[in-house]
Amino acid sequence: MDLGIKGRNALITGGSQGIGRACAEALAEEGVNIVIVARDPERLASAAEEISTNRTGYVTPITGDLTNVADIERIVAEAETTLGQIDILVNNAGSAPLGRIGDLTDDTWQACFDLKLMGYVRCSRAVLRSMCRRKWGRIINIIGRGGHFPTAKYIAGGAINAAILNITQALAEECGPHNVLVNGVNPAATATERWNTLVRQRMKITGQTEEEIREASAKHIPLGRIGAPEDIASMVAYLCSEKAGFVNGSLIDIDGGVSRAL
Repeated sequence: MDLGIKGRNALITGGSQGIGRACAEALAEEGVNIVIVARDPERLASAAEEISTNRTGYVTPITGDLTNVADIERIVAEAETTLGQIDILVNNAGSAPLGRIGDLTDDTWQACFDLKLMGYVRCSRAVLRSMCRRKWGRIINIIGRGGHFPTAKYIAGGAINAAILNITQALAEECGPHNVLVNGVNPAATATERWNTLVRQRMKITGQTEEEIREASAKHIPLGRIGAPEDIASMVAYLCSEKAGFVNGSLIDIDGGVSRAL
């Protein structure tokens, strides 16, 4: 299927590994030119080189810290210089540790807030004006099921995700009249380094073995497995496309059938 976005330009945060990298690969396959952003320059450069191999779209790495306002301004300016303009923004950088309210310090809460919530807000704000002026744009927020389903052991992540769910739909209302579409994707457990970190944290909290946690997670999902980064990336590529021209303000669960609510 031709998604109609060959030659478009995308900025992907957290693009050196996991879901962000898979999104870069999927969009590059469609001929989208991409800037990927992350903090580790070596891993970022390696990912850009590997993604570019045998794909139509070119990939440029830009190192930066999305907790830093000045860094975000620089990243967006460099991306616009490299790409010409930014048509697509995939907000993906940021996470929160497992932990109950008594386990998490103020510094931990602030770090989660600065990186994920404010990182998404600031990146969106930086690209929206030019997207609206050109009457074409796509913003995809990678969020997470925790925003819909609060749990004591993931209180910080759930709270941050809930805020981003709200922001996603508010931006969709504001930007829809300008043909700038804003949507959110909520992955369940996905086979990334981030998931491996959560497994290790859960081992410490529960005393379970790694095998027990992984088996229980897979059994909890009707499809019998956790997600792959490519499962998420396929939906993101569609939402970026011309085929999704009437999809705006949607919050889409990519979770193998775990979420069941009317």
